[in-house]
Amino acid sequence: MTQHHQHDPESADGRTKKPRHKKHQNQSYGERMAADATYDAPRADRAPVKGYRSEQPRPDRGQRNRDDRPYNRDDRPQYNRDERPRFNRDDRPQYNRDDRPQYNRDERSSYNRDERPRFNRDERPQYNRDERPRFNRDERPQYNRDERSSYRRDDRSQGERTDRPRFNRDDRPQYNRDNRSQYSREDRPRFERDDKSYRRDERVQRDDRRNEQAEQPVDLGTVAEDNQFAALGLAPRLVQRLARDGITTPFPIQAATIPDALAGKDVLGRGQTGSGKTLGFGLPTLMRLAGGRTESRRPRGMILVPTRELAMQVHDALEPLAHVMNVSLKLIAGGLPYPKQIESLRRGVDLLIATPGRLIDLCEQGAADLGAVEISVLDEADHMCDMGFMPAVTTLLDMTPAEGQRLLFSATLDNDVDKIVRTYLKDPVQHSTESGQATVSTMEHHLLVIEPAHKQSLTAELASRDGRTIVFVRTKLGADRIATQLRDRGVMAAALHGGLAQGARNRTLEQFKDGSVPVLVATDVAARGIHVDDVGLVVQADPPAEHKDYLHRAGRTARAGGKGAVVTLVLPHQRRGMMRMAESAGVKAEPVRARPGDELVTELTGGNKPSGYPVKLPAPKPRGNKGGRRFGSTRPGGGQYSRGGNGPRRSGNGPRRTDGKSYQH
Repeated sequence: MTQHHQHDPESADGRTKKPRHKKHQNQSYGERMAADATYDAPRADRAPVKGYRSEQPRPDRGQRNRDDRPYNRDDRPQYNRDERPRFNRDDRPQYNRDDRPQYNRDERSSYNRDERPRFNRDERPQYNRDERPRFNRDERPQYNRDERSSYRRDDRSQGERTDRPRFNRDDRPQYNRDNRSQYSREDRPRFERDDKSYRRDERVQRDDRRNEQAEQPVDLGTVAEDNQFAALGLAPRLVQRLARDGITTPFPIQAATIPDALAGKDVLGRGQTGSGKTLGFGLPTLMRLAGGRTESRRPRGMILVPTRELAMQVHDALEPLAHVMNVSLKLIAGGLPYPKQIESLRRGVDLLIATPGRLIDLCEQGAADLGAVEISVLDEADHMCDMGFMPAVTTLLDMTPAEGQRLLFSATLDNDVDKIVRTYLKDPVQHSTESGQATVSTMEHHLLVIEPAHKQSLTAELASRDGRTIVFVRTKLGADRIATQLRDRGVMAAALHGGLAQGARNRTLEQFKDGSVPVLVATDVAARGIHVDDVGLVVQADPPAEHKDYLHRAGRTARAGGKGAVVTLVLPHQRRGMMRMAESAGVKAEPVRARPGDELVTELTGGNKPSGYPVKLPAPKPRGNKGGRRFGSTRPGGGQYSRGGNGPRRSGNGPRRTDGKSYQH
């Protein structure tokens, strides 16, 4: 072994040493200490040490001086790095690549393909087919068929055919064709091409039976002799139905337009909102359509309105009257399901109450054909033109027959309305009960000039009153903001605008009608469709854009002879423009300065300071399951042949309930 691998298992002090690695060529520190004569080795009789302390206490456990220890670090031999042998890289042997032996590829032995052993196919052993053993077919064992046991057919048991039972065909029962019942072709029903088909006659009979059942006499009450609707030429059943709801005296616009409309003339009526125009065109329309037959997808009457809310109001007002006249209605408006409207048109609807956009969509789809319309009605024609429905209205009127009757009702007759009158009405009879100004004697008008910082507080004081209140704003965001501010101050208010879903709009209107939400914050678009009785106050938080909007806003109160007030909040920079607008609308009111807490607010409107405690909107009423709704049905729980719309349900076999509603729209 070399010097590097030699080691002593026992050192001078008796401790076991581990072999060193070859790179450690010098002696270890312990070996050097053992070789040093001045090194004091530890005593052999010293007690073993366990942990950091010995098992027996040391007698000299006092203050310990490091200078008293026997080993001096300075006495150890010094190692000088400069004394180690130097290694010079230049002293190592040089390797010359040219000295290596050269390999010549040409000196290698060449391989010749011709020198390889040849394989001769002829030298392989031959196989002779003749040497294989022969197989002789004659040497196989022979099988003799004669040696097998013979089988004789005569040895089998004989069976006599006479032993089996005999079947006599003569014993069968005889069938005589002459005994069957005679069928005469002359006895079957005759089919004549000149007559209607059998199925069509049967369907007509079913329709007649259904009509007879629907026209069963119902006690609608007696008609008083002084009932003025009877003098206008209306059907007795229609007059009885109106009298049942306490409507016996027509409004001026109704008394003026109904006789001419019943005579088949084109009528041009102008009246303020809430003057009763709905019955002015609704009653003559029902009279003309009663008793006729409507084909599939070809209605015979059309009423166009600008908004969904107004369409729903007109539908609810005419539906109980249409029922007694056996006239079917259908509401056609955006936001409602397409399939039900298409199915109703397929089954046949007498009168459509529609908005222009949705009706054009159905006509383009082929679900509706206006070629059989006998009477067309335009309600709120000025508002439809202001909303940009003029091209849609003219398109729908072009689809109707030119000889049909047309009725146009509007609060104002100017601009595009005058173009429709000149183009589509033939020698119209004009009836105007109002001059286009706010001249209702039971309506009060007030202009309150306020500071911008007081607008929110003063709006809350005006709305915090007993009874229903409508607050009008210009934008949808403004309606949501003001409704939230009113609820935060303790006033129960809800927003109504075109950005809400149809279900949310219907729910808000229902809550406003039943009184659970007494304050309604609405935009101008929704103003045309709001007909709620007993609206005592209209607050215009934002002034209207023009005098026509002022008239339509103000028309939400003081309806059908009721009382109401209209309060407009005017900022200082809006004062001059609002005065000119009020003059154009025929309003005579002087602007008055007001602040929150003034007695003037209480005297004019009965408003009080709100509680200041936030309130939440009531939860929607749960809908009971009354038999479900079939596809194509127009009533809850109705079947396939149900007729009518989604108005109030009937109790028993009588007409539909109206819950005390007035028809004076």
